[in-house]
Amino acid sequence: MKVRVLIESIVQQTTVLIAKLATAGGARAPLAHIASQVFVDLASELERQGVSRKVTADMFGISLRAYQRKMQRLKESDTDRGRSLWEAVLSHLRASGVVTRRQVLERFSRDDQENVKSILHDLVESGLVFASGTRSNDLYRAASADELGAIQRLDGDGPTDELLWSLIFSHGPIEPEQLAQLAGVSVETLAEPIRRLTGAGRVETRKSPGAVQLYAERFYIGEGAEEGWEAAIYDHYRAVVRTMCNRLESEDVREQFRGSIGGSTFTFDVGPGHPMESEVLGLLERLREQCRDLRERVARHNQEHGRSSRGENVVTYVGQSVLPREDLLADGAASEHQLKESDRDE
Repeated sequence: MKVRVLIESIVQQTTVLIAKLATAGGARAPLAHIASQVFVDLASELERQGVSRKVTADMFGISLRAYQRKMQRLKESDTDRGRSLWEAVLSHLRASGVVTRRQVLERFSRDDQENVKSILHDLVESGLVFASGTRSNDLYRAASADELGAIQRLDGDGPTDELLWSLIFSHGPIEPEQLAQLAGVSVETLAEPIRRLTGAGRVETRKSPGAVQLYAERFYIGEGAEEGWEAAIYDHYRAVVRTMCNRLESEDVREQFRGSIGGSTFTFDVGPGHPMESEVLGLLERLREQCRDLRERVARHNQEHGRSSRGENVVTYVGQSVLPREDLLADGAASEHQLKESDRDE
């Protein structure tokens, strides 16, 4: 499969997942910022990997000047240099109390007015800002930290404790400001969830020069748990992405663990009355039980003998889906796909 086709296919499947998440349980999550955020994050990651801005612009099919202008528009306000327009508008509202739409537009007169209006709409939709009045004279006020906490408790729109736990486990040690950026919320709204997580022993803190960092030694969401499904989805997706990224690393990095890391997808064609239907449907639980047993034995050994300062963090992903035959055919699933790869030495 050509790389371009592969990328387009992965993007298509990712948009399916995003659409499912945005409408889960009858919700209608705001998506106005997604396209711009994807562009900024992808461009930033390419630059982080050493790709020059000129080459990055070519990859997006635009000129270097157009690329630089777009990045500047999305990442930095023309009115408040050094901050994104989104951040600058929110900071202004938090500092100004109640303001009219006209006052906000005048304050950010150097920025594209449609962009400012779009950001105001997105801030209101996300619950960070309250709006009232008529279209010609809208009034805006930023929600306080207490109000944000109350809104998230009532609506369940904020990150769950389990999702924050997963982010801390995956990215820790991490500072609260960095965690807030990952979770897409303000630092103030994290205060209470962090207190709950540390109080429950899920998350620990440690002091670093000039900051406090959060970290977690373990992360686990019980099977069938009604809370924390968002964290489970994130954890599954991150494990799959990590595996595929390892496949693309250089040969010398992957050579050490050749044969120990990889992924295989098997499709079993069974149905009512098939002699192996129950065996196939029970495969996931048998694999889970095997992994639980191994994890517990590893944890006991580490507790009794301590962990080496060097070693490998091995992530094993186990998943299974069941689709009616017509959905399976529509999805274009093949009978078997295999992905063999090696991990890097951590």
